[in-house]
Amino acid sequence: MSRTGIAVAAIALVLSAGSHAGPAPNAGTALRKAVRSALAAPAQGFRDRYGRSVWMRTMSRRLSRFVHDPARRRKLLLLVHGEATHAGVPPSLVLAMINVESGFNRWAVSAAGAQGLMQIMPFWLKVAGKPGDNLFDARTNIRIGCTVLAFYLKRSHGDIAEALQRYYGKRYGNRYENKVLRRLNGRWYWSGH
Repeated sequence: MSRTGIAVAAIALVLSAGSHAGPAPNAGTALRKAVRSALAAPAQGFRDRYGRSVWMRTMSRRLSRFVHDPARRRKLLLLVHGEATHAGVPPSLVLAMINVESGFNRWAVSAAGAQGLMQIMPFWLKVAGKPGDNLFDARTNIRIGCTVLAFYLKRSHGDIAEALQRYYGKRYGNRYENKVLRRLNGRWYWSGH
């Protein structure tokens, strides 16, 4: 099996472990509730000191191309790992998405008005009951992005490409998810899911 196949299979296995059969919840209500409760929950950290050391060293090297300051790089990686773990999504998938969405520019704004690292639309702050919060705040941005991604992965029964299409807001074509999957299986590949 190729490296790409192994990475996709590993992520699908991780995602399917928490899924259950039955109809998907109503996206409007269930997703809004998930985002609202996510912003109130505490962040999570690494459970294994050795695993943390290896992951941080590996990903820091890879991220250095985008974030030159080692302290900022470390802070971002800890944040991504904590928020992804909290939401139940692979941190490497989140890094691949950020790479595609904003190129790790926390001040990025799209033509449609999406903001920050994971390109979150401003209406999500109102949905979360936090209209005064700031999507350029990395923690808020990544927390909302990971929560939305986790919801779509569950709704898509672990189908990463479909979840990425939903995240991006398009149910046709595959350009976006192909970009993310290329980054995931290349620069952000991590076998220790």
